[in-house]
Amino acid sequence: MAEMIELFNRATQEFDTRVHAVRPDQWGDPTPDTDWDVRALVNHLVVEQLWVPETLAGKTVEEVGGRLDGDHLLVPGTSLSPGPLYVATWEQAVADSRATFAQPGALDRVVHLTGRDAPARDYCREMTADAIVHSWDLAKGIGADDRLDPELVEYAFEMFNALKDDLATSGMFAEPIPVPDDAPLQTRLLAVVGRRADWTAG
Repeated sequence: MAEMIELFNRATQEFDTRVHAVRPDQWGDPTPDTDWDVRALVNHLVVEQLWVPETLAGKTVEEVGGRLDGDHLLVPGTSLSPGPLYVATWEQAVADSRATFAQPGALDRVVHLTGRDAPARDYCREMTADAIVHSWDLAKGIGADDRLDPELVEYAFEMFNALKDDLATSGMFAEPIPVPDDAPLQTRLLAVVGRRADWTAG
């Protein structure tokens, strides 16, 4: 369990590094995930972290309702300018999610996910893999170093590759992209979730 929490922390740190590298003029730039520009991608990851304390507390999607929908980067009553505010909001959200997963026995709980109940350790694993892929999305969107931690890449690839037949039909991922079996593992991971390793804006 400690290793799983460490991997989650490392995966979110990959994203954190890129969040801190976003320049003020880049928040509206596109990312490889066509649903989101840089700002929307960061908001998406913030919302994912905000779900962790609620989910680990045993709440269902219905109980949370629409409270975590929409834009959570707009925090009223702050004196911070937009960029630093977005970063600070991310920092608080990920600190809370890390602390929640690290609670004694947290990963032994059963949580209520959309359409299913699952062990919290499976939820943590999914959150970890998702953060890894979105770290690459953000890196490409802002022109930062897109090389990911090889151990994390292997971790995410094992999970997503096992689900590859269901990913596109889930509506959450584009169709997998064919790549050679001897392609770098990071390229193969990106291909499984419908991303081209050579993506460039425009």
